[in-house]
Amino acid sequence: MSVGASLAVGQEQLIALLDHTSAVIYMRGLDGRYMLVNRQYERLFGVRREKIVGLTDHDLFPKEVADEFRANDLAAIAEGRPMRLEELAPGEDGPRTYITVKFPLKDAEGRPYAICGISTDITERKRAEDEVRRLNEELEERVRHRTAELEASTRELDAFAYSVSHDLRAPLRSLAGFSEVLLEDYADVLDDTGRGYLRRIEANADRMARMIDDLLDLSRATRVELRRGRVDISGLAWDVVAELRDTYPSRDVEVSVADRLVAQGDAHLIRLVLRNLLGNAWKFTARSTPAVITVEATGPDDGVFAIRDNGAGFDMRYAAKLFDPFQRLHSASDFEGTGVGLAIVSRIVHRHGGRIWAEGEVGNGAAFFFTLTTEPATAEVTA
Repeated sequence: MSVGASLAVGQEQLIALLDHTSAVIYMRGLDGRYMLVNRQYERLFGVRREKIVGLTDHDLFPKEVADEFRANDLAAIAEGRPMRLEELAPGEDGPRTYITVKFPLKDAEGRPYAICGISTDITERKRAEDEVRRLNEELEERVRHRTAELEASTRELDAFAYSVSHDLRAPLRSLAGFSEVLLEDYADVLDDTGRGYLRRIEANADRMARMIDDLLDLSRATRVELRRGRVDISGLAWDVVAELRDTYPSRDVEVSVADRLVAQGDAHLIRLVLRNLLGNAWKFTARSTPAVITVEATGPDDGVFAIRDNGAGFDMRYAAKLFDPFQRLHSASDFEGTGVGLAIVSRIVHRHGGRIWAEGEVGNGAAFFFTLTTEPATAEVTA
């Protein structure tokens, strides 16, 4: 076979290869006139290759499209290396997007004599991306709108909580005050039944006041801004214990707190956690002799705080209800309380990115565990 025949066969094979690819492939001279296109180009733009050779993009496309194609050709020629570009071209269903790689063809002396382009249609992907972007923007707008509604609701709830805390306290104080006056000044007029009623009014007014305080604490635990810092858990625990001893001077409770318990968090809120957990332990050990409460760190790297007591305990079947507001596992006649304290503790711990759980046995005490960012705990101090 002659050299000319071999070249012709090679050219036919090359054209066949180009015609069987899904990409658009074309070659233009330095003057912008087409030298070659493949079948995919013909199919997409509805032009036979015999008719396109010798034409320019300005003969085939709108001026703004042709101007962009020509500018990209010249940029690739000037760069002297392949360039990856995103181009738009007309299509039957509107503009279509292509990722195009353009590169100059050079002669033996390295001079460019043509520009070649390989274009891949990414229209469907772009449309999908645009749809995702549109949906995201719509979702973001809905989230912004919903957030604004929630913020407005939060402001209303805060205003309501403030109103409740002040508007209900005044009549409660009146109830408690007048009951006390009646008991002091009219005791000789009232019989035992009447005095008993007044004492019940006082007790319930006091219980409602504590419930208002707990509800306000629950609201603050959810909404107050966290002020993170290094928190001395051991020191806070001893402070709370001292308050409990002052409040219940007749109680004899053996308390031990591990030394150097430290966490990262909001000191005010973590104090509220300890006040509720230690307050519960103090309350539920009222019938234990001796009453024993411990505060320690356990788990891997001492990363779990634990508050244990040897008090009344609870049935583990109901452990899941412990941290819900107003859930009580003991009757009010046995142990007073509003059923809000553990809900406050749970919300504070979760806001710090931790978790809380409990273990107990009826008559054999309880242990409450919670996680925060801690430093290792070591020795134990007993009081």
